[in-house]
Amino acid sequence: MADQHDDEQPQYTLYRTRPKLFRRGEEDLAPARPEEPRRFQPDKPRRRRRRLRPGRILAYLALALVGWVLVSLVLFLVSAQIQSAKTSSAADAQLGGAGYPLTSPNTILVLGSDARPKGTHEAGAQTIGEAGSRSDSILLMRIGGGANATLSIPRDTVVNIPGHGQDKINAAYAYGGPALAIRTVEQFLGIDVNHLIEVNFENFPQLVDALGGVTYKGSCVVSRLNGGFKNGGYTLRLPSGTHEINGKQALALARTRHNDCNPRESDLTRARRQQKILGAIKAKVKSFETFVRLPWVSWAAPKAIRSDMAGPSLLGLVGAELTAGSSVPQVLKPTGTVTTAAGGAGLTVDDASKHRAVQKFLAG
Repeated sequence: MADQHDDEQPQYTLYRTRPKLFRRGEEDLAPARPEEPRRFQPDKPRRRRRRLRPGRILAYLALALVGWVLVSLVLFLVSAQIQSAKTSSAADAQLGGAGYPLTSPNTILVLGSDARPKGTHEAGAQTIGEAGSRSDSILLMRIGGGANATLSIPRDTVVNIPGHGQDKINAAYAYGGPALAIRTVEQFLGIDVNHLIEVNFENFPQLVDALGGVTYKGSCVVSRLNGGFKNGGYTLRLPSGTHEINGKQALALARTRHNDCNPRESDLTRARRQQKILGAIKAKVKSFETFVRLPWVSWAAPKAIRSDMAGPSLLGLVGAELTAGSSVPQVLKPTGTVTTAAGGAGLTVDDASKHRAVQKFLAG
């Protein structure tokens, strides 16, 4: 009986798993592959970030400053080269040679014409482009090689104008332009003029504004130029003290001849005021604020003048002015008065006073 049970085979039921979605049933029956051992991969070396050390920061800063200065120099040279082409050939022929302005003393004649922009209403003034305008300001600069001096000549000083006889010195510009003005100044003072600068009244305010204005300290000034505001001109009102003035105010201050605050002021006062404005511009150029504005100032500065000097020479002049320290300003003081042929009142300077002023100027 036991053998009968042994002969019977046991009954087994085979169950199959249902195939997974999107897979064939055979795949489920395939034997599982043994997992491959993971290979050891060493970590890639990380790049070390360079720390911004103080020395590296200073190097980057120095590089940026050098680039800022180079851009400013290029703008200055290009602007100066454009403006130098506007000087008359007659004036160029009249000028005497000298060394590089940065290293050798040079005498520069600075002229400001009384020609006004078209549309102004100031009586007796010529508009730009018309003949007959007179030199509104006459200033000599001695600069370069350590020299730094200025000498203003009052516009009503009576001198001998070559080919025209005795007349006020500002009339030389009206008779023969800058070339005759140069000859007249050289003959009157007995010195050689090496370079010429003509102030462009149209662009001068732009230079002062590019500097962010200048600081002026002086007495009360109230003047009405071109007829004042009521007649389409400009009215300047500056109380006594220190003021930040813009381009229009600086130009009006330099041109002021009749001051309602002090009617007794003479052309000598006006000449001293012009020198103070030049000093204020020089002080502002040396400031940190101007360094921030340097490209704009470099482009505007040559446009405010017309000169025989090309870019490198004009750049040397600026460098000499900025490195020479304080200048020795003086105004040629008249020693008498005279009535001109036209019936106007003029000023005279005797030879002894003129000689002393010239010697002081050349020694500055």
